[in-house]
Amino acid sequence: MDAALQVLDRPRTQTELAQLLSESTGYKLKSKLGGGWGSRRKVPCLEVGDLTLPAGYLLHLVGASGVVCSGPTKGNESTFVRAEKWIPRWRDVPVDQAERELLVKYLRAFGPTTIADFALWTGMLVSDAKEIWSRQEKDIAQVDVEGWKAAILQSDLPELEKAQIDEPVVRLLPYFDSFVLGHKSHRNIVDEINHRRVYRAQGWVSPVLLVNGGARGVWSHIRKKNSLEVRVTPFSKLSNLVHSRIREEASDLGRFLECSAVRTTID
Repeated sequence: MDAALQVLDRPRTQTELAQLLSESTGYKLKSKLGGGWGSRRKVPCLEVGDLTLPAGYLLHLVGASGVVCSGPTKGNESTFVRAEKWIPRWRDVPVDQAERELLVKYLRAFGPTTIADFALWTGMLVSDAKEIWSRQEKDIAQVDVEGWKAAILQSDLPELEKAQIDEPVVRLLPYFDSFVLGHKSHRNIVDEINHRRVYRAQGWVSPVLLVNGGARGVWSHIRKKNSLEVRVTPFSKLSNLVHSRIREEASDLGRFLECSAVRTTID
């Protein structure tokens, strides 16, 4: 791990990381299948005793000893580099301060939410999440979301109390959008009947039609040269105004993908 951190003083691909570690440590370099779900791609590995460690796994390990971030791509490969060597004016902060900032950023992005949600999002044990949460309780307000007990930042409460929606806010969220990954139960986003249509088997999360912050359907798209076909499957009947907003979103997606023709179908 120490050797890996030293090598990551500049952007390195996984292949470069494995090669340089092999040269500096003497561990044998090899490759094996391990490119991810359904991939037959071989990845660089090191033989360490009886273990064969993929370079990607080594990156997870060194992340426990230092902060590693993404660098520029080289061809079709990603690179990784130590954060303090790459990010201008990088500074380490005390653990308590870092934990507080993490909780505040989480609550600001995903609130209303719960301790269990925070634990899931961070990958912490619930007991550790509770400890961080308890230190900031004076800055946290309890709220009721249609019978669901949750919490938000005290400083966000005035804005929430005066918030109103004059017209429907419609968004077409992509696969695995962060908005739908910030909670444990997801009941604030989708009802129980349609839960499996969004959060599917084997960890797949569908592209979601979001109306006023709630999942009201799923969607897909097919791109053919300069044309784009968008198909939306609502969970229930939608108003004509929402239909119009969906078409506006699809048109904006076409602009982003530089498609001159956009066809939208709402089942």
